[in-house]
Amino acid sequence: MFWTVVPGGVRLRLKLTPKASRDALTSAETLSDGTQVLRAYVRAVPEDGKANMALVKLLASAFNLPKSAITLESGATSRMKVFHLYGERAALEPLLQALADERSE
Repeated sequence: MFWTVVPGGVRLRLKLTPKASRDALTSAETLSDGTQVLRAYVRAVPEDGKANMALVKLLASAFNLPKSAITLESGATSRMKVFHLYGERAALEPLLQALADERSE
């Protein structure tokens, strides 16, 4: 899975494509090293943290969380990112599972 349950919420692995035509969370993808990630696209450019901020806004909307409940743990200047979503596991896991079920190939 592209997420791991951790104390206080979940850790989410994403692969971000900035300068896309739309803001969206799409499919789960398995990388060549076997790591699973969730594909994310944002219209923002990867300058001055704009793409990261757009991704936080997208995640907040998708998971019904305030932006303050989402922390970038790694990948500030990389396409590969790890976020910590703070919230109730019972509320977050069904949303993550729905993304995995509906959007994976």
